[in-house]
Amino acid sequence: MKKLINKAEDFARETIEGIVLAHPESLKMLNENHHCVVRADEKKQGKVAIATGGGSGHLPLFLGYVGKGLADGVSVGNVFASPSAEVMHDIDKAIHAGAGVLHLYGNYGGDIMNFGMAADLAEMEDIEVTEVLGCDDVASAPKGKESKRRGVAGLLFAYKIAGAAAEDMLSLAEVTRVAQKTVDNTRTMGVALTPCIVPEAGKATFSIGEDEMEIGMGIHGEPGINRTKLKPIDEVVAEITNKILSDLSFEDGSEVSVLVNGLGGTPKEELYIAYRQVYKILQGKGIKIYRKYIGEYATSLEMAGMSVSLLRLDDELKKYIDRPCYSPFFEQSR
Repeated sequence: MKKLINKAEDFARETIEGIVLAHPESLKMLNENHHCVVRADEKKQGKVAIATGGGSGHLPLFLGYVGKGLADGVSVGNVFASPSAEVMHDIDKAIHAGAGVLHLYGNYGGDIMNFGMAADLAEMEDIEVTEVLGCDDVASAPKGKESKRRGVAGLLFAYKIAGAAAEDMLSLAEVTRVAQKTVDNTRTMGVALTPCIVPEAGKATFSIGEDEMEIGMGIHGEPGINRTKLKPIDEVVAEITNKILSDLSFEDGSEVSVLVNGLGGTPKEELYIAYRQVYKILQGKGIKIYRKYIGEYATSLEMAGMSVSLLRLDDELKKYIDRPCYSPFFEQSR
């Protein structure tokens, strides 16, 4: 294993310490606990607070979406591991500004269990909590069973839109509705070329041949739907984009936001080649691209690969996705 680290067991802590030291104007730890990170600016009383959380190893997911117009706090676990319910509860208490808390995170068993316990603890202290789960990965469950799907890069859209709605001082019920509407209209599918190495494990999370790729693999190395020989990127993008388009109704004239996401070890040049093909496919079907995001938004350490996400837009979602936001990892000025 070759990594630029100190002790493997200190990887998550030292990562977060470095981030907070680099961006003290934006982020701070609670009680010097690297598992708890919140916005450093003053809370806006009466604003719905948004809490997220998950394992380390996916930057900028989840920590990177804490900021103005985004989430207000994050509970951070070790690499690919859920943070505890107690840490999640500490975040809820710290960010609550009198209007309740939305738990917005990916659909993974450990996180669901711990966020559920944290919600119970919050409600014992008269903090109202709602929940929306990202479940955009079409490869992880068939059509009709969307609630069983994993949350992957498409969570970006939910953070962006729910965060904007909260900044507009909408009620908890309304922020929750807008977040759920975003999730319901988001679909993602990806492809992996290589495994990654969890520092404490010291070995690859799975094995794959030098001449192979896996369509639909998850961001923790969960099995995909098809392992095949390497194909030209245009063929791969066509396969995953058409799978997305067949899963959700995108009519001629539909407007979408496109996210082409790198998994950590893919050059940006390759992501732009992928976007080129997405653009051609959508243009050929009469689907209009309203906004596009190309880069690393949800990674898996050094895994090579990429994913495509589409968000089907209407006037309400367009209004909120256009709003400015800022975190050290994600900024939109207009």
